[in-house]
Amino acid sequence: MTEGLLELRDVSVSVGDKAILRDVSLTVGAGEAHILLGPNGSGKSSVLSAIMGLAPFEVTKGDILYRGQSIKGLGVDERARVGLGMAFQRPPTLEGVTVAEFASALDASARLATEAEALNLGDFADRDLVVGFSGGEIKRWEVLKLFLQAPDFLLFDEPESGVDLEHIAAVGAAVNRLVSAPARDGSKRGALLITHTGLILEHVQADMGHILSGGRIIHSGPPKALFQHIQKSGYVAPAA
Repeated sequence: MTEGLLELRDVSVSVGDKAILRDVSLTVGAGEAHILLGPNGSGKSSVLSAIMGLAPFEVTKGDILYRGQSIKGLGVDERARVGLGMAFQRPPTLEGVTVAEFASALDASARLATEAEALNLGDFADRDLVVGFSGGEIKRWEVLKLFLQAPDFLLFDEPESGVDLEHIAAVGAAVNRLVSAPARDGSKRGALLITHTGLILEHVQADMGHILSGGRIIHSGPPKALFQHIQKSGYVAPAA
């Protein structure tokens, strides 16, 4: 295992009075991509929301560390500044701001030209953010957005969901490029991806998989082997 980049230590999360996650622990090393597998309602998206500091998810126990420092008390914008970035399932629309203007504000116009073409979004520069995008276009845009933001740690919430088969390979290749490219300071990036269908595993070079069930991580192991087990036996821990 390489040095820890992101670490969850016995993290429990609630929304109001409802417990969502219980004692979740995992460590993603620099240069690693981890996959989180689980049924609907198991708390997968809640893990990413807790890491990013999104309301109404509240960490009620444990700690979240990034580069060895606790980020539990930081706001969303502060977590983005220290290097976290997230591809959302349902991002908001932003009328009046085009994709090209967004890229320019981030000094990322060159990256837009290259990566938009790779994700078949080359004609999107003059479109307002997410306005009128199809479900698959939204997912590809969210991956492209991370290229523009260039965070050091990448969170992907079901990047292949709703994407047609011909574009899943392009999304997977883009994820690989993001994870393997060095951060702005030259250090290695890391990533945590949620998948429900498992299709992205055919295209993403992942180092570790985790099964989340009932708000807990019940098993960790090689991602493709875990998914094959899930296909045969469901979301239960493999027999010892």
